[in-house]
Amino acid sequence: MDDAAPDGSCGREPPSVGPKFSGMSTTADPGTHRKHVPAPSPTDFLGIDALLTGDERLIRDTVRAFVRDRVLPNIAEWFEDHTFPREMIKEIGELGLLGMHLQGYGCAGTSAVAYGLACLELEAGDSGFRSFVSVQGSLAMYAISAHGSEEQKQTWLPRMAAGDAIGCFGLTEWDFGSDPGGMRTVARRDGSDYVISGSKAWITNGGIADLAIVWARLATDNGDGAIRGFIVPKETKGFSTRNIERKLSLRASITSELIFDECRVPAGAILPEVSGLRGPLSCLNEARYGIVWGALGAARSCYESALDYAKTRVQFGKPIAGFQLTQEKLVNMMLEINKGLLTALHIGRLKDDGRAHPSHVSFGKLNNVREALAICREARTILGASGITLEYPVIRHMNNLESVLTYEGTSEVHTLILGQAITGESAFS
Repeated sequence: MDDAAPDGSCGREPPSVGPKFSGMSTTADPGTHRKHVPAPSPTDFLGIDALLTGDERLIRDTVRAFVRDRVLPNIAEWFEDHTFPREMIKEIGELGLLGMHLQGYGCAGTSAVAYGLACLELEAGDSGFRSFVSVQGSLAMYAISAHGSEEQKQTWLPRMAAGDAIGCFGLTEWDFGSDPGGMRTVARRDGSDYVISGSKAWITNGGIADLAIVWARLATDNGDGAIRGFIVPKETKGFSTRNIERKLSLRASITSELIFDECRVPAGAILPEVSGLRGPLSCLNEARYGIVWGALGAARSCYESALDYAKTRVQFGKPIAGFQLTQEKLVNMMLEINKGLLTALHIGRLKDDGRAHPSHVSFGKLNNVREALAICREARTILGASGITLEYPVIRHMNNLESVLTYEGTSEVHTLILGQAITGESAFS
């Protein structure tokens, strides 16, 4: 290599900048090195707040204030007493949170991102409140909005948006959770009516609902009838509920069994615009989307609690925030919350653009709930024994997320959905 120049350039002229890039600076503006950049916020390290619109921030801040003033002062007591404060439902409706992402019929018609931010703030209070809003809006109301008749929409949606009528969503059965296609609840045609027989389990809002969206298989001789949705008011003869007690998770939420004993409904109760599992699965996708955001609210609450605690808890002569292992835990929490928020925001923007695939939502649900639960568990270790008491939110959020990890599709189900998306092969059957 005897033709090399002393500067290592091999004696050749550097390539000229082509016309495509002419006029573009190839070096950083020296002025940028002198500009003062503020230190990142511990609670918004990547400045994600700046990616939101003014309306989105307003909705988020309104829900955050509601949670701060109306939920947090009493949530430990409600969790311990296993109660959901029904008296607050009208207030939630007046805030416009019920079916807020739906259009018309008294619904606010907000963006998917705004709805996600509301879910995040609600779950920062407690998963029970986000679950109530999700079931009401993304399951029961969405089922009517997307698959109901005009008469059904006019009858139910304005009342549900206002909080005057509470809905629940009956899909899961004791023996059929991840495999809803195996459901045993049947609807038999009898004249102009349908007669529903069977039961549903683990139904949020079931014991306080004014109506249930119930999915049943139409009775046929060979048992392979289509799955259809029905609107069943609570006063319908043959319909009863039984609350599931002794829960150690989602205690500030009503979870029930729905029982149908020759429950007769008119033909007008059927949701006319959908048949098959596509109906309930479309609703589940809406609720899963809210969880993508909501789980991060629980994670944020635990992270902030652990951060505050670490700064004030003194051991070996200094705050434990000054120890390397504690900092590593806090940094890992911060990393996953920020990554999760970027994931949620991106999926939300895709949804608002009409470009979100159900597998995108599975991506967010699988990742964000899994990481949120890990964050809550790690936060508990920073708080030590204090972390197992209801004086702090950590053990409550941690217990709640054990349920969130399972409902609206287990981690295993979402893993297989994503596996099918990337391989083209179904592992379900």
